[in-house]
Amino acid sequence: MSDIRYDFGSGRSNPETFPVADLQAAAVRVIAEQIEELNDYPGKLGFAPLRRAMAQRESEREKVAVDPDHIVLTNGSMQAVTLAGEALAAPGDPIIVEEYSYPGTLSAYRSLGLEMSGVPLSADGMRLDSLEAELHRLQQAGRPAKFIYTISTYQNPTGFTMPKQRRLQLIEIARQFDVPIVEDNCYADVYYEGELQPAIYALDDDPRHIYICSLSKILAPGLRLGYFLARPPMLEKLLARRHDAGSNTLAAAIVAEFYRDGVWQHTRYGNEALLVKRNLVLSALEAELTDLCVWSKPEGGLFVWVRMPDDVDRTELWRRTQADGFAYLPGAAFHYAGENVPYLRLAFGHLSEAQIRDGIPVLARCLRECRTSNEPMQHTSLFARD
Repeated sequence: MSDIRYDFGSGRSNPETFPVADLQAAAVRVIAEQIEELNDYPGKLGFAPLRRAMAQRESEREKVAVDPDHIVLTNGSMQAVTLAGEALAAPGDPIIVEEYSYPGTLSAYRSLGLEMSGVPLSADGMRLDSLEAELHRLQQAGRPAKFIYTISTYQNPTGFTMPKQRRLQLIEIARQFDVPIVEDNCYADVYYEGELQPAIYALDDDPRHIYICSLSKILAPGLRLGYFLARPPMLEKLLARRHDAGSNTLAAAIVAEFYRDGVWQHTRYGNEALLVKRNLVLSALEAELTDLCVWSKPEGGLFVWVRMPDDVDRTELWRRTQADGFAYLPGAAFHYAGENVPYLRLAFGHLSEAQIRDGIPVLARCLRECRTSNEPMQHTSLFARD
């Protein structure tokens, strides 16, 4: 197998816009000026200046007041995802996820022994008719769902965004069935175009809801800085599951110093470069695969979701693309039950423009070589599988 030259599999931020000099300067100041803080444990909430910076980020985006003492820094957003699962459910308990979701979340909840029900997606996110039917089914079986997990904005892997009206309907359904919502909003600030939609927590002050966000997508995943927002008493319930003495103070202090004037200047700079890459992916797909595939056109985030012909030998496609130096993540990685579905996800944030331009034709050639028939494309929808 050849080395991977076109890694469309890994959902990482853009190294080309990583603020090397500014972070170096911030680190020098922090190490010189915050000796006492660096020689102490951060506590369960985490480094206060970064919590204040993230509260400012949330309040400015959502136009609501956010208490920094309701924000808890975590080791990436995945720690928050796992803490939510541990706090709200026990092994064997049913929970609701989107039919396609982030593999890290699916893996975490499988390891906790949670029973996931996958709700189908549409271009407007989770299908609420299916959600309501599944919640009713579980309730009638005497096994009500313990929580609903949703990536409501620039959903991973599909890139879909749930409109405000559907979010309000989701809130009402959750209230009707007395079930909390765990909202994963890690991609919200990777914005390119379109109408910005409010976070669920900004639309509803139900203290059972949990909101999760991250710095992995707008800055760098290697910093391992995420957070959750929860109101008492849910806040205390989550903190009771935390036993790691808090998150990394050095990383938090450097980032808080870097964001002293807010997150938006660097975020906009990063998004401008990412938009160029997204457009290159969409243009390359249009040039190479219009006759065979359909795909999402995300208004934000780092991913394009591609539906391939049903007659593609997906095992052979994986083997052949790997041999030709092209990596992607197959649809099965995102399916809540691991079903071998005819989809794949392309991540573009960390790739160079040349890698995008040269890589998509490799995928297109492999897809054509791995078809088991010469039938014309049967589907025009990204959703239906019939």
